Amino acid sequence: MTAFLLPLLLAQAAAAQASGRAAPHPQSPTEIVAVAPATDWVAIAPDDLLVMDVAPGPAGASRRIVIQLIAAPFARPWVANVRRLAAAHWWDGTSINRVQDNYVAQWGDATEKKPLPSGLAAASERDYAIDTAALAAGERTVGPADVYAPATFFYRSWPVGAEGQGQGAAWPVHCYGMVGVGRDVSPNTGTGAELYAVIGHAPRHLDRNIALVGRVIEGIEHLSSLPRGTLGLGFYDRAEQRVAIVRIRLASELPTSEQPRFSYLSTSSATWARYAAARANRQDAFFIRPAGAADICNLPVPIRRLR
Repeated sequence: MTAFLLPLLLAQAAAAQASGRAAPHPQSPTEIVAVAPATDWVAIAPDDLLVMDVAPGPAGASRRIVIQLIAAPFARPWVANVRRLAAAHWWDGTSINRVQDNYVAQWGDATEKKPLPSGLAAASERDYAIDTAALAAGERTVGPADVYAPATFFYRSWPVGAEGQGQGAAWPVHCYGMVGVGRDVSPNTGTGAELYAVIGHAPRHLDRNIALVGRVIEGIEHLSSLPRGTLGLGFYDRAEQRVAIVRIRLASELPTSEQPRFSYLSTSSATWARYAAARANRQDAFFIRPAGAADICNLPVPIRRLR
């Protein structure tokens, strides 16, 4: 994708120089997104948002994290469970129990004794990936070359690794902010009651080993700034170190006036193509040399809050 756009940008600059015209100032990724037409933005349904309120910070400020659930058909059984757990208010009174530096922040029932709601779906390891043929071809946008997967693409704004662009298995990838399902050793696949968010360098080695159910689109600073746990894997040593979860709700369960509204930049849009090219080929004033490439996790999909 981006490899074809850099020569185009350079050719345009050369043509301007040959004609005696000043080459246009290259737009930064932020500038490109700022002028995206309304038709390039896709609203996120309230039923696809998890609103997570945790105990106030040291200065008494409220702390809210908003998570967008991943698009179907990815992670169907786990996403169904997350919806059921939220509807049952199961996470109320649980806590953030693990914060591992440059890795994840994890939450759930620290006692592992709280009964789960009935009707949770069973998932298998086969569900970590799906057949690419199940994804609408018109909503797949080719991504950059990758060392963890033979191919990458974006599907309805989600970063995906795959065995090929039009065939074989496809799976969501562990980028910063992605939310996954904690589990025990194989063949356990987790229920969705234990969740984590990536707060460090993209741990792509987890791809296809753990289910991904969403991404944090607002408030990740309330997770990434927490004190690191001192036990193995970053678990907190004492109960008082844990951060209490006040409530987790689907936004659709909140009163209409309280429902947050967000939209994402369509990865099938012309604006996205320009944005991705600019991310890979930075030519704004600060940069000396464009990289000419971008990892799929270095192409974060722009999200904007509507209210």
